[in-house]
Amino acid sequence: MKTIKQLSLAVALATIASSSFAAPETYGIDNNHTFPSFSYTHLGFSVQMSRFNKTTGKIVFDKAAKTGEVDISIDTTSVDTGSNLFNEHIQAEDFLNTAKFPTATFKSTKVTFNGDKPAKIEGNLTLKGITKPVTLTVTGFQAMPHPMAKKDAIGANAHTTVKRTDFNMGKYAPNVSDEVRIDIAIEAIKQ
Repeated sequence: MKTIKQLSLAVALATIASSSFAAPETYGIDNNHTFPSFSYTHLGFSVQMSRFNKTTGKIVFDKAAKTGEVDISIDTTSVDTGSNLFNEHIQAEDFLNTAKFPTATFKSTKVTFNGDKPAKIEGNLTLKGITKPVTLTVTGFQAMPHPMAKKDAIGANAHTTVKRTDFNMGKYAPNVSDEVRIDIAIEAIKQ
């Protein structure tokens, strides 16, 4: 009887330990539901909003350990301002210079949790070949089975603000605002 109790206790402790130390899980970016966007004030008249249509990358998430990693690549040639003429203008050398720098990246260095959900993601943003530290504020997060893909999935909304001049894109500042808000709606499926 003593041996059965010891075996039961060992199994219970092993179950608790394995659930407490769950392995990190990797999620691939769903390009059809992930859109980084940016907005800025145009000559004081309006806030202009644009987005990028092609994003790739992965997210590593460990709910039990409250850790995560984010590695995102944005195809800057996929910029979508709503105007073909303005898309070309934004891709020119004075701004994104997509001929020389067709990719922007964000790589996390630290993820801070609030309870079971990420709240802040610190990392390095590289635009036009220049890397600067930024902090994304997470305003929404969900981890659950995807009803259509039949796999675990995660989704989030996050934002940060950067200065164009920090990335050698300061043409027309301050008439066109130097500060640019970057928002990202992201969905990723477990690999």
